[in-house]
Amino acid sequence: MKIGVSSYCYQKLLNGGQMSLEEAIAFTAETGFDAIEFTDDRVPKDGDPIEWARRIGELCKKHGLEVSLLAVWADFINNENEVERVKRQVDVCAALGAKLMRHDATWGFRAPEYGRRSFQDALKIVAPAIREVTEYAATRGVRTMCENHGFFMQDSYRMEALVQAVNHENFGLLVDVGNFACADEPSEKAVAAVAPYAFHAHVKDFLYKPGTMSAPDNSWFDTRGGNHLRGTILGHGVIPVKQCIDILRRAGFDGTLSLEFEGMEDPREAVRRGFAFIEGACAKR
Repeated sequence: MKIGVSSYCYQKLLNGGQMSLEEAIAFTAETGFDAIEFTDDRVPKDGDPIEWARRIGELCKKHGLEVSLLAVWADFINNENEVERVKRQVDVCAALGAKLMRHDATWGFRAPEYGRRSFQDALKIVAPAIREVTEYAATRGVRTMCENHGFFMQDSYRMEALVQAVNHENFGLLVDVGNFACADEPSEKAVAAVAPYAFHAHVKDFLYKPGTMSAPDNSWFDTRGGNHLRGTILGHGVIPVKQCIDILRRAGFDGTLSLEFEGMEDPREAVRRGFAFIEGACAKR
């Protein structure tokens, strides 16, 4: 398995002007990672996104980094023309040189205009749209996937149902070993259920407090069941990361384990420690 990092880890530094994307790429290579992935908020809103993608892809190649993935925001229920917009992001992904693209499915039905609608109702809407996107992506040499996040589309049984409903070999899952905690599902149980569908994996960690206690401050967020989580350095929290990686390996996963960090600690130090944790405790490369 390769070890990668998401540009999301550097979000605080990038948004605060303390690090440029070019510096983030160089730091990633210096730390020893094999690959880097990008979120679509890094794609400039002005100018030519294809030209930007080619430039960034070449810069990564110069540093010896593979561009593993482009992560794209999407909502196929609540946004018009979403299929065509996401297809354009496939083109950006291909220009980056990435073979994988992650996009959202939906964040759920917006009340009150949709009334009382179920997950099965959502599946009937999003699955055909996602299939159309992945069919197009296949022509560009890009495999697509959805990730277990966003509360509505987060449980392992929902993720498996989505893959089965889309029913296309070019579509799979980005399995985030930490995000199942947001839906109050044990990570090891959830990862075991969806590991056969994994195209890519995120490794992250959380601190945890039960809902019977108050969250200390607004740096914590609530799970769907009312418990409290806060991002932290990999290995410092409650997520059984090594166990989950072992589960993925036993299921035949041989893709990239990509570090995600969203805690209060210094991002550079968190990325260094995250790499060491994955390399030393989890990855048998």
